[in-house]
Amino acid sequence: MPVIDVHTHMLNHQWLRLLREHGAPKYTVSRTLEGQDTILSEGAQYLTPMPAHLDYELRLKRMDEAGVDVAIVSLTGPNVFFGDRAVSTSAARLVNDEMAQAQKTWPDRIRWLASLPWEYPDAAAEELNRARKNGAIGVMVLANINGRCLTEPAFAPIWRAIDDLALPVLVHPTTPPGTGQMQLNEYMLASAVGFLFDTTLAIARMIFSGFLDTHPNLKIIASHAGAALPYIIGRFDRMHEMRAAARQTITSKPSEYLRRIYYDAVTYRLGQSDVRLRLPAQHRRHEGMLAAGRRAAVRECEGGSRRQC
Repeated sequence: MPVIDVHTHMLNHQWLRLLREHGAPKYTVSRTLEGQDTILSEGAQYLTPMPAHLDYELRLKRMDEAGVDVAIVSLTGPNVFFGDRAVSTSAARLVNDEMAQAQKTWPDRIRWLASLPWEYPDAAAEELNRARKNGAIGVMVLANINGRCLTEPAFAPIWRAIDDLALPVLVHPTTPPGTGQMQLNEYMLASAVGFLFDTTLAIARMIFSGFLDTHPNLKIIASHAGAALPYIIGRFDRMHEMRAAARQTITSKPSEYLRRIYYDAVTYRLGQSDVRLRLPAQHRRHEGMLAAGRRAAVRECEGGSRRQC
C-alpha cells in the first residue's frame, strides 16, 4: 500500500510577498525567539515558513527520508483570505498554478488541493473550475473564513459546486475568532489550542446544521486527527438526546456522521491516533485512509523532518 500524506503544506514566494504587502492589520511579520521570520495573526505566532515549504526538490528529499510515496500538497493559513478581491484571487491563482506545475513535473509524487477566494463566491467558483482543469484533486479551506462560518449561506454556491464534483476537502484550522480576547498570542496557544478548537467547532456546525445531509457527496477531511471530535462526540450525542435545540435539523445521532468524515493522523504522538481507532466499529468506515496517513506521520517523525501544521 502506498503511503500518501494528505496534510502537508507548500508555500510560494509571490504569495508571501502579497501577504506581507496586503495582510495587515490582521497579519503582520515578526521574528520568533529562534530568530526566524514568522507571520503573526492578531499578534499570535501563526506561520513560520521552513525551507521545504518553498522548495519542491527539498520536499521530495524529505518525503524520501520519511518513506512517503505521494504528497497531496496544500496551502496553509491564512490561505488567500486577505486583501481585496483582486489580491485574494491573484494569491489563489499564483499558488494553484505553482502546485499544478509541480504535479506536472513530479506526477508520481505530487498531487494538490486548490485554494479558493471564498470571500468572493463567483470568483471562487471560477477558480475552482480553472484549478480542476489544471489537475487539482480537491480543495483546501480554513475552518473559519475571516471569522465567518463555513456553513454560512453566502458560501453555499461554492459548496454545491464542490459537492457536485464529489471532491475531498481538507478543513484546516486557523486562528479562531476571539484570538485577541482569549490571549492566544501567549505561549503558542493559538497553534496548540486555538487550532484544535477551530476545527472542532467547524465540523460540529457541519454536523448539527444538517450541512452534511445537504452535501452528501463531500469528502471532508478533519485536520489533526479530527481535533477534539473523538474525545467529545459522546457529549454531542447526549445533547442530541436531551435537548431539542440539538435536534432541529438532524435526526441521526451526531456520532453517525463521523462515518462520513475522514481524518489525518497529525497528532505528533502516536497514541492519540488510537483514540480514533478505538471508536465503535460502526463509526470507523475510513480506517484505510487513516492507516496510510498514520504511517506517513510515523515515518516523517522518524525521518526527522519538520513542518508547520
